Amino acid sequence: MCAIKKSDPSTFTDFLRRFFRGTLEKVAGFFSRIGIRPNAITAVGLLGNLLAGILIAIGELLWGGLLAMLVGPLDALDGVMARLRNESSSYGAFIDSISDRYSEIFLFGGLAVYFVRMNNPGSTLLVFFAAVGSIMVSYARARAEAVGFSAKIGLLSRAERYIILIPGIIFNYLNISLWILAILTHFTAIQRIWFVWRQAKNTNSSEEK
Repeated sequence: MCAIKKSDPSTFTDFLRRFFRGTLEKVAGFFSRIGIRPNAITAVGLLGNLLAGILIAIGELLWGGLLAMLVGPLDALDGVMARLRNESSSYGAFIDSISDRYSEIFLFGGLAVYFVRMNNPGSTLLVFFAAVGSIMVSYARARAEAVGFSAKIGLLSRAERYIILIPGIIFNYLNISLWILAILTHFTAIQRIWFVWRQAKNTNSSEEK
């Protein structure tokens, strides 16, 4: 079967990228002029989230959350830099996506260790469900695109997940943020499955005509 890839509806992440496009391009241009490469920005974001996860794990929620908030925009900046330098590539996008997943895992891992140290198995389990949902949202899109469909839709793309998670870490209302993520990330994954199913159904109908 040859799937027909459809255009995705605009997401909140897309809106943020458009809204901050001018600022991102100015910052990206400055970094490029002083010799910083897009891969370096990706690496800084990854290491920053690793350090944030460690800070969270040892109970420094405020500093861990602030650091995660600080390095969060680097996810968009490295892509803008690659485009401005004409260095965009499929492999670069692949590495960027992998680093994004690791960054999320570092934060959730830090939270899991934090709750284990606090002897709070209920919240530890909540972290697990939120982490699985977050990864499945991204995995659903990746698998859809691998077989020729699209799935860049849904309530909680990466930007929305960070907007929910990071304030919860900084202001220490973790369970509220985690409950929202644990429910709505799985709902988003189901949205993407349904969206792909509709594309597959339409494709099959077109082939039968």
